[in-house]
Amino acid sequence: MNRFGHLQTLPDGPFRFIALDVETASRSPGSICQIGLCFVSDTGAMQTYSVLVDPEDPFEAFNSELHGISADTVRDAATFPTVYATLFDLLNTHSLVQHSTFDEKVMTDACARYDLPMLTSHWTNSVKVARQAWPALKGAGGHGLANLKKHLGLSFHHHDAGEDARAAACVILRAEETTGERLSHLKTNRQLNLPI
Repeated sequence: MNRFGHLQTLPDGPFRFIALDVETASRSPGSICQIGLCFVSDTGAMQTYSVLVDPEDPFEAFNSELHGISADTVRDAATFPTVYATLFDLLNTHSLVQHSTFDEKVMTDACARYDLPMLTSHWTNSVKVARQAWPALKGAGGHGLANLKKHLGLSFHHHDAGEDARAAACVILRAEETTGERLSHLKTNRQLNLPI
């Protein structure tokens, strides 16, 4: 486990959905230095996993100050192709949740940078879900994670990928409670239940 108690090995699925968040080393969108995942079961139980990534790019001071990750932090970390290989099947067979569209863009750019296969999963933007669940927040702090943390009373450490992934998952679950409806497209994927 890391400093926030996240898993360091991937849990067994299948899951209803996986929330994903990334941190980057610089303005270069493919410079992933941390990936966080929150695995949500059919019952709403959550397990959070995070992994550091060597971005093979220099760190910009702004980014390091924001998330606390530096070249020293990732000194012994694997590069994106190695980490992605361990995650690909799991991510590609589940619906994914992100807060905004940043994470999908960065994952796509990192795949292009290393000539890796792109994820074909369906991505749900929890910002859009939050806008539907809490429309009054528009103009009153907005639907970013920092304001939702305050409005919903969420507890997480902002700008840690695992923590932000868990927060995005919480936004989905709390929005479903608020609206009284489950998002029908977020369901345990039958692709994982392969015939023997």
